[in-house]
Amino acid sequence: MPLKTTTIGAFPKPKSTPVGDWFMANKSKEERKSSKGLLENWTPGQYEDALQEAGVGAEERFLQATEELINDQVSAGIDVPTDGEVRRENYIHYQCRRLIGVSFQDVTHRSVRDGAFEADLPTILSPVRLSETRLDTDWKVAQQFTKNPVKITLPGPMTIADSIANNYYSDDKIMGADLAAALNKEVKALADAGCQYIQIDEPVFARKPEEALEYGFENLERTLHGIPKAINRVVHMCCGYPSSLDAEDYKKADRDAYLKIVDAVENSSIDEVSIEDAHRNNDLIILEKFSKTKVILGVIDIARSRMESVEEVRARLLEALEHIDPERLIAGPDCGLGFFTREQAIKKMKIMSEAAHSI
Repeated sequence: MPLKTTTIGAFPKPKSTPVGDWFMANKSKEERKSSKGLLENWTPGQYEDALQEAGVGAEERFLQATEELINDQVSAGIDVPTDGEVRRENYIHYQCRRLIGVSFQDVTHRSVRDGAFEADLPTILSPVRLSETRLDTDWKVAQQFTKNPVKITLPGPMTIADSIANNYYSDDKIMGADLAAALNKEVKALADAGCQYIQIDEPVFARKPEEALEYGFENLERTLHGIPKAINRVVHMCCGYPSSLDAEDYKKADRDAYLKIVDAVENSSIDEVSIEDAHRNNDLIILEKFSKTKVILGVIDIARSRMESVEEVRARLLEALEHIDPERLIAGPDCGLGFFTREQAIKKMKIMSEAAHSI
């Protein structure tokens, strides 16, 4: 039986998109510095300014861009595409702009992602709560362009907390619980709208497995609380992200990170877990630890421009099937595809889909 395929999150933004992209593949240093989407070059009001510059045609351009990237994924053989995060000028900030208690005027300069880089960050100044939902609307817009179920992604509590500054909470678990309560409103709105695949991204679980076990999984359950069992609860946990395409020796989680948290995943309400395997292969015996959880195995490297072959992707999937049932194995890329050009992303997805669907 052919294996199912999915994407993880970001897809290259079409030229018609009103906001800049925070992935800057194949761009010059000057272009990277001027991008309104780069986390390290954040300025107050960047998202609103970009939309204002786009003028009255912004929504029409978002629609055009969304249709293009949905068609790109489905045409490439993706069974469960995402909305490509097309409206997000920055993955974390897009969510934080609707969080009361998070200030985009009082920014804090600090080291991010275990010292990977420094940035000016929005700052928590008071108790966090959600002002309004938005992702349910994003899903409705994307879903109209395909019969395939569209998956929506959102950053989890630990990942948000790790990517902004905190000048209010004295307890990380309580901060995470408040963030989870806010995110839960987004998740419930998505469920009510009809979204069947909701993905929480918690790469910090792999980078900080001790904290994930101490309170991360508990707050993840708060995030997903109350949605119908029929909805697929997906959690993505990559091991690290480069600053640019073909970057060498970028910071990754420890090799044993997945082993530390695999039991907690299996004992949680998670239906599907996304782990990377292309950039750094796992000992696939880890798949035997999942008796009920489906695994989205990253078989496409999102950090390198080199194109995999259909044969090598198929061979890795067949290796995986020696350790897990085919109905619980899903093929995906390691993470989002935003570093690639449109042509590169389509080619990578076609390679993956041909390999997965030939099994």
